Amino acid sequence: MSSQALRMSSLFLRTLREDPADADVDSAKLLVRAGYIRKTSPGIYVWLPLGLRVLAKVEAIIREEMSSIHAQEVHFPALLPKAPYEATHRWEEYGDNIFRLKDRHEADYLLAPTHEEMFTLLVKDMYSSYKDLPVNLYQIQTKYRDEFRPRAGLIRGREFIMKDGYSFTIDEDGLKTCYNDERNAYQRIFNRLGVKYVIVHAVSGPMGGSESEEFLAPLAIGEDTFAQAPSGKAWNVEALTTPAMQDVDFSATPSMKALKTPDSTTIDSLVSQANALHPREDGRAWTAADTLKNVIIVVKHAEDKDHDKPWRELVAIGVPGDRQVDMKRLEAQFAPSEIEEASPDDLRKHPELVKGYIGPKVLGPQAEHAGIDEPITYLLDHHVARGTAWVTGADHEGTHVFNAVYGRDFEANGSVEAVEVRHGDMSPDGSGPLSFERGVEIGQVFQLGLKYSKALDLKVLNENGKAVPVWMGCYGIGVSRVLACIAESHHDDKGLAWPVAVAPAQVHVLATGKDSKVFEAAEQLVDELEQRGIETLFDDRAKVSPGVKFKDSELLGVPIVAIAGRDTAANGTIEIRDRDGSHSQSVPVSQAAQTIADRVAELI
Repeated sequence: MSSQALRMSSLFLRTLREDPADADVDSAKLLVRAGYIRKTSPGIYVWLPLGLRVLAKVEAIIREEMSSIHAQEVHFPALLPKAPYEATHRWEEYGDNIFRLKDRHEADYLLAPTHEEMFTLLVKDMYSSYKDLPVNLYQIQTKYRDEFRPRAGLIRGREFIMKDGYSFTIDEDGLKTCYNDERNAYQRIFNRLGVKYVIVHAVSGPMGGSESEEFLAPLAIGEDTFAQAPSGKAWNVEALTTPAMQDVDFSATPSMKALKTPDSTTIDSLVSQANALHPREDGRAWTAADTLKNVIIVVKHAEDKDHDKPWRELVAIGVPGDRQVDMKRLEAQFAPSEIEEASPDDLRKHPELVKGYIGPKVLGPQAEHAGIDEPITYLLDHHVARGTAWVTGADHEGTHVFNAVYGRDFEANGSVEAVEVRHGDMSPDGSGPLSFERGVEIGQVFQLGLKYSKALDLKVLNENGKAVPVWMGCYGIGVSRVLACIAESHHDDKGLAWPVAVAPAQVHVLATGKDSKVFEAAEQLVDELEQRGIETLFDDRAKVSPGVKFKDSELLGVPIVAIAGRDTAANGTIEIRDRDGSHSQSVPVSQAAQTIADRVAELI
């Protein structure tokens, strides 16, 4: 009689035949239906016994690979004081994305979304010399973010499990070594977990630092779009850079002139009016690509040395009229500040801005000549090359200027990556046109540099006895998100199909029918599997039909299924098959345990 196998007669488990009404992706539907998790509120889930077994296996693989690069595990509280996050300005920068609370003494706390500050302070408290470095620390811990709209089950929740690690080195070379060690370990982790991934260049965002790469699982449900070049390199679209545009010779371009364009506050109406009222001399029709639209946004800054509270800055962005502004991509250029479209109230404070007809004349470097005391910063998208001529606003109702040449008729304060990238755009490395896929971020690595050590005064004495700031790297894996991605990519229309490395058990033994010989043979098999160290889930339920047991087995997704049924009673054989249907055979009961052990070894 087995004492270790999971027995479905006593396992805390209820499977569902119908998808939960509020589950929006396959992994969320199947993890709930199969009894791995249960939802308590939007973005918050209970882990049930089978779910915890899978989670523990994911964590074990992470720990093994962290040990291989000599990273040491610690564990911080999730409830943290305000002060460290205030020192790095992230108390304000996170905005509404963190849970803030007060204790009975009115002291401010937060539920941590990440722990950079706490790791930094811990090393500051314990280490003081270059001889103590390098050190690489990590934890696997529950994190919290107040997601505005939780979605996709475990993929974007308010409470989630994350591995976050940090390296501390005396110099930048040491940082790069740790970064590469961690990056390589991540590849081994995801390979062992059976997760397909693409490494993409990324922006650091609120984390700060320089070099950053994301590990994305290519899935259609992903919120991240990444671009791939023919060379094989990939970029998060937020990190994508536009190859430098060649200057254009404008010596033959006619002088700029203002022309009436009534009722043309949109690009489509402008193109229509331009073709109707002011046709081109060369016979080609005007298109949206000939127009330059100027979009006004608000950059929401945190308080700083010049402002004692958060403040709003208006910025004008000039983009080709045939392209749309990508707000996420644009926001990455202003990180850690957030951006939003300017409101009517914002625009009313600037009467020089004529809605639908905003032009460069009242923006940036030109504004002074227009008599504007507080000019709005003017940035041009990288697709606007010097010397190109445009149809753009004339800052008067019903009027646009034609042949406005960038570099001759107007200038900008700078350039910015602002527009959506498109299929066929040239890749940053020049290897050819880009293609695009959706993906879910499952990991990211950062070279943080000195941001947090300077903010929190983490210094050690170098070999010359001088106090110097410590170089830091940061390395994260979304543990619960990875589990969801495995489920998302390993299932069929019948249920889950776990890789053997993370499955809650390696084999699912089913005793079907009512014949006592069948149950005795199944018990014998379970005992022999346990003796061989094979993790077993045993469906020993006496009054459950074979059909229900088969459906539950398909739903639960254990990689190997062993069936004791009619053939066992009649012929003394056990059917052994892979959950995915790729392998099936019948063997005598006496050989079943060894056959299963061999198959487990093959799958591992």
